[in-house]
Amino acid sequence: MLPDTLPEAVAAKIATARGFIFDMDGTIALGNAASGGHEALPGAIDLLATLRRRSIPFRVFTNGTAKAPAIYAKGLRAAGFDIADDEMMTPSTSAAIWLERQGLTRVRVLGDPGVAEPLLARGLDVIGPSQKAEVDAVYTCWFRGFTFPDLEAACASVWDGARLTTASHVPFFATANGRGIGSSFAINQMIASLTGKRAKVLGKPSRAAFDVTLAAMGLPRSAAGDIMVVGDDPALEMAMARTAGATGIGMTTGLMRPETISSLPDRFQPHAVIGRLQAITRALADHATV
Repeated sequence: MLPDTLPEAVAAKIATARGFIFDMDGTIALGNAASGGHEALPGAIDLLATLRRRSIPFRVFTNGTAKAPAIYAKGLRAAGFDIADDEMMTPSTSAAIWLERQGLTRVRVLGDPGVAEPLLARGLDVIGPSQKAEVDAVYTCWFRGFTFPDLEAACASVWDGARLTTASHVPFFATANGRGIGSSFAINQMIASLTGKRAKVLGKPSRAAFDVTLAAMGLPRSAAGDIMVVGDDPALEMAMARTAGATGIGMTTGLMRPETISSLPDRFQPHAVIGRLQAITRALADHATV
């Protein structure tokens, strides 16, 4: 069993952190198939409330794109969290900004309707999965309704020079019933096998996603070393933290398993591993008494 206390060096970093980035599924909540919503994991609601009282900014960044950020935020509020719509982020949040900056304004979106909302909000022209049109980029997301005509249209766009991008390229995510399969990963593999093009990731663990999240919290890129990234997936949150120079705190409430941590490559290694979020809240409380 893992200890519920953090290494002193990590606890000290938490005490002076300028911001927190949390994963959602497997970190602060788990999906509840029966209700179609989420259940808060122990200590999660209190931790976010503590950060709110301390005026420490935070963002919940899920790599899921099945819904618009505001819908995810609404679901977390229903589970008891005090979270505003703009404190919830998805890969489409960072993708919209990256695509706009690259001048890729016509985007074929392979995803459910909620995927496109952040892109539309920034004035990008969203093209349907199999709609006949010239596009600058193809963006793959959560899309259980993916069809063969969608594959044909995406490949044709890439063959014509469109940039292939994606919300996520990891095969699994945590649910209350075990691991779920990431649909964008499967779609990316099909497109790549036919076109020879690898998708550029715009969600976690990309630096683009990290930088957009910092900016959303009102923090400069130079604040990266004072950011805590809390998550359950070594290939996402821990990789993001390592790439950006932040501190990664791994949770064993999702995909991360204590028995496999030592075998992870350095780029996926957490700076600390805990089984309960109360350890972070305690680190903040201990600092308050100093």
